[in-house]
Amino acid sequence: MLIGFVINPVAGMGGMVALKGTDGEVLDEAVRRGASPISNDRARRALSKIEGKSVFLTASGEMGERVLTELSLSSEVVHSVRGKSAAMDTKDACTRFVERGTDLIIFCGGDGTARDVLDIVGESITVIGIPSGVKMHSGVFANTPAEAGEVICAFIKGEITTRLSEVMDVDEEAFRIGELRTRLYGYLRVPSFEGMMQPPKGRVFGTSDDEQKEAIAEFVVENMEPGTYYVLGPGTTTRAVAQRLGQPKTLLGVDVYLDGRILVQDASESDLIKVLPGTKAKVLVTPIGRQGFVLGRGNQQISPRVISMVGVENVQVLATPDKLGETPTLHSDSGDPELDRRMSGYLRVLVGYAQFRMVKVV
Repeated sequence: MLIGFVINPVAGMGGMVALKGTDGEVLDEAVRRGASPISNDRARRALSKIEGKSVFLTASGEMGERVLTELSLSSEVVHSVRGKSAAMDTKDACTRFVERGTDLIIFCGGDGTARDVLDIVGESITVIGIPSGVKMHSGVFANTPAEAGEVICAFIKGEITTRLSEVMDVDEEAFRIGELRTRLYGYLRVPSFEGMMQPPKGRVFGTSDDEQKEAIAEFVVENMEPGTYYVLGPGTTTRAVAQRLGQPKTLLGVDVYLDGRILVQDASESDLIKVLPGTKAKVLVTPIGRQGFVLGRGNQQISPRVISMVGVENVQVLATPDKLGETPTLHSDSGDPELDRRMSGYLRVLVGYAQFRMVKVV
């Protein structure tokens, strides 16, 4: 099988430093804040179990060649990157893939990379996305790098069919100031592999869901402990907790509260690492609607290193019954396989005032 493979080397770098993306000049700021690349490692994890006689077409260096060489997979460089990689490099590589008649295209990146692939490929070739962005809204990614590997292997063996799935356009400038603006950009053909390919992010719920969030927030605030640091992840459910406290909340960011007042707003991973050592702390997160991720999507600031300081037992998931109705199982894609393993099984999720539900994490 002939497979096209391309990596966006900078995808996801903004997550741990609270920049919510790496479009344009924001990449330079991410590097200044100490962000480091993550996509090559995620791609390596996805491709590590591939066997057989498949041949990969790829771009040079960090855009694919390096990972394939490290894994001893047969490859041919069809696009050479000059200087810093850019969106045009992804598009040029995909153009070569189409010209050579590839059977499958694998890309590692986020929503922006998915749009670059769509611009060239359209619906003509099956595509699998290895998730590496900050908060991916498109339905063309596997849940985790490991599951991407399983989907790829199944596709190579001819065991699965395909379907069309949405690619979303997210306004990153608005996203960075706490506004979520998305529109349908188009469709890519992806493997139809139930449970392993993430759906597009769900809608914002209405009044009854808002009432459920208020009930959750009331219970959380009533049970807050003096002297305990509370790390609130992104989302409208955690925002309801802050509103109950009468404090501001970064809708798409991470904030820290102590004794009912905000201590750190829009915190990065390094901010959390400075604040939390030696303290008693709890992390409150809510899963992404329909996708079900509790770690690794939009909240990369709450990194494995941060969780190790707080303790897995002090991570509390909040979700309304409506959200769980569209998210029957939860996922963790923290970047640390051992942490994801510890998060698997069943989690006790707060779904209302003093109401909990055991939800499976896979």
